[in-house]
Parts: sequence; structure tokens; C-alpha cells
Amino acid sequence: MRPRPPASKAVPRGSAADTPAQPDASERHAHRAALATEMRAAAGAIADVVAGQRLPDALQRHMAALPQASRAPARDMAYQALRNKARVTALTSTLNGRAPDRLVLALQWIALAQLLEPMRAEAIVVDQAVAAARAAFPGAAGFLNATLRRFLRERAALLEAIEADPVVRHEHPKWWLDELTRAYPSNWQEIVAAANHQAPLVLRVNRRRTDRDACAARLAAAGIQTRVVGPEALVLDKALAVEAIPGFEQGEWSVQDAGAQLAAHLLDIHDGQRVLDACAAPGGKTGHLLERADIDLLSLDLDAQRCRRIESNLERLGLPAPGSRGAVRVLAADAAIPEAWWDGIAFDRILLDAPCTASGIVRRHPDIRWLRRRGDIATLSQQQSRLLSALWRLLKPGGKLLFSTCSVFPREGAEVIDRFVQETPTAQRESIFWTWPDGRRESISQLLPCTSPDREHDGFFYALLSKGQ
Repeated sequence: MRPRPPASKAVPRGSAADTPAQPDASERHAHRAALATEMRAAAGAIADVVAGQRLPDALQRHMAALPQASRAPARDMAYQALRNKARVTALTSTLNGRAPDRLVLALQWIALAQLLEPMRAEAIVVDQAVAAARAAFPGAAGFLNATLRRFLRERAALLEAIEADPVVRHEHPKWWLDELTRAYPSNWQEIVAAANHQAPLVLRVNRRRTDRDACAARLAAAGIQTRVVGPEALVLDKALAVEAIPGFEQGEWSVQDAGAQLAAHLLDIHDGQRVLDACAAPGGKTGHLLERADIDLLSLDLDAQRCRRIESNLERLGLPAPGSRGAVRVLAADAAIPEAWWDGIAFDRILLDAPCTASGIVRRHPDIRWLRRRGDIATLSQQQSRLLSALWRLLKPGGKLLFSTCSVFPREGAEVIDRFVQETPTAQRESIFWTWPDGRRESISQLLPCTSPDREHDGFFYALLSKGQ
């Protein structure tokens, strides 16, 4: 598979699409399409990913014709197939005497990924996969039936034969595993294991509308249990569609990983400051900054369509808050070319949430590891350096810039910052600390993915730079 890498900032973060949702009560009682129809939609999305498209975009297109109650099951099947991509690819290489049509192959992936799950109704999965093939590709129904039933007969031997391959065993490309083993020789397997976990749904409570404990109590009253993982962060015990969670339409919370929520705290903003949020879409950090202080904020992103999404999110959250001294302007522009948009007035604070491989959030976006290529790291690290150099001169003396990426690769974090500080006499790296809900206080730099109950978060890199006179 040789797709084009995703452009710019790899994926929208803090969106409902970040975590596959389970159908709510109203959906469960609504009309649901046949499983075969859901499998066919999921397979269409997988085929598009193989062609180089992002999974959320592909799902949106292929689920459009499904009834609401069928969208979560179709989405979950597609995510499950990509979490097992190496395994199902190896299995189909053994099972298939010839290469089938790409949509038939994608349907085979969907079915095999379901059959890998324990306690799955195997006969139903095979029957519905064959029905899906018969409806769209009549000639492929027999082929699919034969290969799936062979897998069920020879499951143990087939799985044992492919597990020797580290790509299959760890469900990551070889080059990705090589990068991790070089950077983290003693704990790379823990990073891989965390990446293979399905991410939970994490809420960021809007302190302009409510507070964390009040929100948790309201959700508990609705039968939705949560855990505290940050000052405004709540993890749901079970993921739900956002529309099924009280307070969404009222702007009481947003979806955002707890690791991403650190940025608005680490930037050290105060009322009245002039702040730039560069590379801002889809606006999770923009919203969090405005929730925390009355600031004059410029939210910048290269993509005009994604800027409209920022504006939509801010409108739902009621930001800037009525009566506050804060203000926000959303602008579609290239952060690396300030002369095209900067008014010449320096900023007190700059948040540079830079484009990266998104290697720290693959548990939410399992397509990323298969869409990226080794060369993307060098390309993106160069882009990060250009952005740092361009934005540094926009910062006031005494001001601070927070550099962040959702990556675990040092070439997109520590190495970029070390090089910049060495080459920039006015730049000094500040120590930054964070206190977790269990009371532990630690230095923050490279944040690795964590799945413990009190520290549930994705992987991020943070560096706070202050500007000398």
C-alpha cells in the first residue's frame, strides 16, 4: 500500500470521530439495516483507506446512506479491521489463491477481523459477509464463503504461522517499529501495546458553563459513569455518541484527549494577553484557551473549511463568553508566511501545535500508522522548524511559545527544539511540570501514551520557550 501521506496536521483532534461511538438508547430502538449492508459500508471505507484516504473521511462518505442506528456498528467494524490490518493482510495472503477485487478484499478484511474476536457469532458473520458480496459482487460470494470457512477450520495453524512476523505481532509497520526501538529501547513494546488499545471517549468540561464535578454528577444521574483524569477532563467508562451525552448541545463540554488538554494550561495565559493559536483546526485548543482566560486570540489555520469548523465549535461553546473581555478572530492563512497576515503587533503567547505524523494518537486513528511513510518524519520535522523560525519573531520579548506535537518520535519533538534553541540566542527552554489527579507531580516533555485509570492519555510532546530581550 503506497498512499499519499495525510496533509498538514494529520488528523482532526478532539472531534467526535476520534473514538468509535456506541449506539445510544434511541438508536438501538430505531431501524437498523442488515448486518450485510453495514459490512458493505465498512468495506467501502476500508478500500478507500487502502487507496490513501483517511478513515474518518471515508466513513463519512460510505455511512451517509445508512440509517442512524447502523452507523456506529459499521464504524466499529472498520476500526476493528484497521486495528488488525497486519494480521488480516497476512491471513488473506495465505487464504487467497488470487487477488480479488479491492472491495471484495476489504470485505474479507472486515469479516476476518470480526472472526478474530472471541465470542463472535461465527456463522452469522460468514453468512452476512457472503450476503454482502452476493449483493455487490455476485461472482465473489463463493470465493468469500470458501476462504472464511477455511479460516474457521484452520484458525489455530493459520494464526500460529503469521505470528512470527513482528509486523503482525505488533500491528505496526516495520519502519515504525524501527523508529520506536531506536528511541525507546527499553519500553517500545509498552508504547506499541498502548497504541493497540481502543481509546476511550474523553470530555473537556467548559468551565464557562459548568465545572468538572457538576458535569460528572449530571452525567452520573443520566447513568453515564466517568473518571477524573485532569482539571477539566473526564473519561467515560463506555463511549457513547456525543448526541447521547447530556450537555453537548448546550456547550458544556467538548471531546478532547486529556494529554491534549495540557496545552492550554502549560501556555501560562492571563487575562488581557494577545495570543496566537497557530495550526489551530479543528479548534480544540482554541476553545480551551478561551475557556480559561479573557484573551485577545487569533486562531489560524491553512484550511478555510477547517476554519469554519473552528467557528462552529466556538459558537456551540458560547465563546468568547458573553460579557468577557476576550475576543477571537479565526483566519485561514499559512502560519509559516506571517507577512501575509500579521498586523505587526507582537504576541504575549504563541501556541504552535505543529503538523506531525500523529504517531502519538494512533489508538484513536489506526489508519495513521498504515498511511504514513518513513520519509514523512523528515519532511514534517523540517516543516516544524520553518514554523518555529517564522513565528518566533512575532513573540514579544519576555513572551512564551509552547511547541507541541501529537507524536512520540523524537525527530518531531526533542530534536527539533534542541536544534532551534542552539541556533536561536533569544530562545530559552523553560521547565514545565504537571500534577496528575493522583497527586504525582512530574516534569513534562515527551508524554508517552498511557492507559492507566488515573493517567489515561495519548502521546504528546511539549516544550515551552521563553524569549529573552
